[in-house]
Amino acid sequence: MDSGKILLGVLAGVAAGALLGVLMAPQKGSDLRKKISDGGDELKDGLKEKLNEIVDTITEKFEKVKEEVQGFAHKNKPSTEEVK
Repeated sequence: MDSGKILLGVLAGVAAGALLGVLMAPQKGSDLRKKISDGGDELKDGLKEKLNEIVDTITEKFEKVKEEVQGFAHKNKPSTEEVK
């Protein structure tokens, strides 16, 4: 499944949950706003962490492919004697 679709689904679920929480909350407005703000901060931190994991994974794969290509190029590079 595409990670963009997963992220969109998660964000839609969070938005729907926040809306239902606001509509059914038995708390004062100021308390509720603080709770929503704290939840948003947690969500932001979680998304940052997940994004960093994705970037790290992509970077690792890129480096691995880069090393393989360099090794292949070095191994198949003709020597000066072969060219002569």
